[in-house]
Amino acid sequence: MYERFTDRSRIVMQLANQEAQRFRHEYIGTEHILLGLVSEGTGVAANVLKNLGIDLTSVREEVQKIVLPGPHPAVKEKASQTPRAAKVIEYAIEESRNLNHNYVGTEHLLLGLLRDEEGFAAQVLMNLGLRLCDVWEEVLNLLGQNAATSSVKPLTQAEKLIDAPPMIARAVAVLDGLLDILQQMKEASIAESDFEWAANLRDRTDDLKKLRLCLLQRKDHQRSRRSAPD
Repeated sequence: MYERFTDRSRIVMQLANQEAQRFRHEYIGTEHILLGLVSEGTGVAANVLKNLGIDLTSVREEVQKIVLPGPHPAVKEKASQTPRAAKVIEYAIEESRNLNHNYVGTEHLLLGLLRDEEGFAAQVLMNLGLRLCDVWEEVLNLLGQNAATSSVKPLTQAEKLIDAPPMIARAVAVLDGLLDILQQMKEASIAESDFEWAANLRDRTDDLKKLRLCLLQRKDHQRSRRSAPD
């Protein structure tokens, strides 16, 4: 699972384990992965947070408000991941694939944390005012135009979003291409009676649709802000 992780991402997971030890927890949860990203402090994820006006110290303070330390020191030197943390790793790998990357970086871990809306990490980030679409947009902005390039579908949808900022238009176009592919895969799975895989594809489609809607809402917000009188 970790063979595609960059050196920084591996360091983040090591730091997450240290954070679990510091909290006297026998497990690694989403909150520990978030603290690992903050402690690493130099990767794309940390820079995304800084660019969006998030002070890394405030992230740690927010975690400490909602996460209680354990009663006794942790016995295990290497804690096991919670099911939710494992799901975040899966989301991170998906985000890497969605961006046509052959690696899993800190930015993908951050996107994975935000996709798990019920996790401690997502609650902390949302309490600080972050939204998934904002983070997605800033990741694309930091990585440059190539991050949003996809061979699955030409960027014809961008032409339909003339009023949208170019980066949002490109992101929506990429999502449209991915949604088309997932829909075809789901239909093929149903035809082959592979209903378990079809359900998995349905869940992934729902996640991407949420992100697409978030981006479009962002577009409408920016359009109304530009048209507002000074």
